[in-house]
Amino acid sequence: MARVRGGDQDIPRPQNWFSGSQAPWESVTQKVLTLASIEDSFQHFNPPEKNRENYERASSVMVPLYEKANEVFMILTRRSKMMRHHTSEISFPGGNSEPEDIDEWATAKREAYEEINLDAALPRQIGRLNSFITVGSESFVTPIVASLEERPKLTANPNEVEKILHVPISELLLPEVYREEVWELRDGQKRKIHFFELFGDTVWGATGSMIKQFLSIILGIHDNDKSSFSDNS
Repeated sequence: MARVRGGDQDIPRPQNWFSGSQAPWESVTQKVLTLASIEDSFQHFNPPEKNRENYERASSVMVPLYEKANEVFMILTRRSKMMRHHTSEISFPGGNSEPEDIDEWATAKREAYEEINLDAALPRQIGRLNSFITVGSESFVTPIVASLEERPKLTANPNEVEKILHVPISELLLPEVYREEVWELRDGQKRKIHFFELFGDTVWGATGSMIKQFLSIILGIHDNDKSSFSDNS
């Protein structure tokens, strides 16, 4: 049986929506991507400073990367059906900060260990994406990009993670994988929603927006998309 792109995630589309722009990297001559080239890209990227003091909740997510057989892979998770919110959605390992966390990086490493048993000594921070405020829960989220020397041995915590995904960066760049929708919300505002259709799963919302920005950075594309992130991180 042929594999089908897209999953059974619940996509709460509003009544009014339409297809958006094509992938910004469609016309870009794609360079050979390595962990070294990705790290170099983030050395030249400085996310804008945002004040987190006005938000009671803060959280961090990790974007883990490793290289194998001349291919860079990104680690994602499918949330457990036992979770109260956002069941079966695709996300990066991460979650709310705790009093014992000394900073955002400590939160990301602790959460990655709790969710997928990623040894906190293995990831190395190489950059950050734009911080953002989730819609609905109003949590201040810091996405941190990390490199791993090799494919790690991981185990999903069944209470939080149903499946661990190892996704090649090259797959995310395929024309048939990315699409954009523009949603008209009840307040009349329009929001761009970014989708990546994997085999058996749909990535969207905050995770989709983070991946879009990540790809734009490593390909040297200027991304001026200031639309809000959806609360599915």
